[in-house]
Amino acid sequence: MPFPFSGPAGLLPRAAFPRLAGLRAYLAERDRAGRDSLGRNILGRSILGQNILGQNILGLGIGRAAIRGLALIGLIAATTAPARAQDAAAATANTAAAAPIHAVTKPRAILELFTSQGCSACPPADKLLAEIADRPDVIALTLAVDYWDYLGWKDTLAKHGHTSRQKAYAKLRGDSKMFTPQAVVNGTAMAVGNDRSALEQTLATSRAPDVPVTLSVRDGKLHVAVGPGSGAGEVWLCPVASKAKVDIGRGENEGTQITYHNVVRGWVKLGDWTGAPASFEAPLRRPNDVDIDALAVLVQSGSSAAPGPILGAALQPIP
Repeated sequence: MPFPFSGPAGLLPRAAFPRLAGLRAYLAERDRAGRDSLGRNILGRSILGQNILGQNILGLGIGRAAIRGLALIGLIAATTAPARAQDAAAATANTAAAAPIHAVTKPRAILELFTSQGCSACPPADKLLAEIADRPDVIALTLAVDYWDYLGWKDTLAKHGHTSRQKAYAKLRGDSKMFTPQAVVNGTAMAVGNDRSALEQTLATSRAPDVPVTLSVRDGKLHVAVGPGSGAGEVWLCPVASKAKVDIGRGENEGTQITYHNVVRGWVKLGDWTGAPASFEAPLRRPNDVDIDALAVLVQSGSSAAPGPILGAALQPIP
């Protein structure tokens, strides 16, 4: 059975989407534009004989790990990629002038926002994430996905690993819900990313991670210390761009400039954590083509292919 979609021919039933005002407005907007939002954009182009499920989500390999572990040498350079060329317009992604990102050492919540430059419902969620990212006890991360690229605009910040991660979360929750904008809190709870009240409730009620994580940079190396705790999991390092401006030249957001916050630019597995205190280190080299100004570390139960609750995390600016 295709995953994470269900129903006839592997298509996502409309009932799987929460019936919230933001999504209703989105669908209405699409209908007014003379486009079949269910046929073309949520269920894929099945009415035109083209199946997005096989091409863009399932066709790239269910059996692959959700996120690839990368070599530690050239840590950030190895985990970033330049923007992809657009066939009709050029995209620019640059760090926006703003206050520097702040450290979060004892988060009560880790928010992952699955978003896309090709999604007209996503900009309000992107702005909401920016607000939440300013809070001292929340690590808010932008994870751009690639499954709307077929609509005509290739997301310049997207990684297929983020699509795979979102799909793995849906499988473990058992609800088969996978859409944009979607927020996942602490690796377990899900909310619609542009629904402020639902997201605030999820942040307030989700169980906080309690495994201490500390980060420091010295002598050209990143040092990570993970304290004792219950359970076990994997330790992942994410290079982060605190702000990236993107001029979108095609698709649903054509002609707009969107600023994305705390954009995850890669994933590196530092090692496994067994519940006992552990330390990790990696050489740190800053690339020339991508503006990385922070590092996030997640200690997460399960595996990259089947991520469970986030047990601990920290966010640290880098000089």
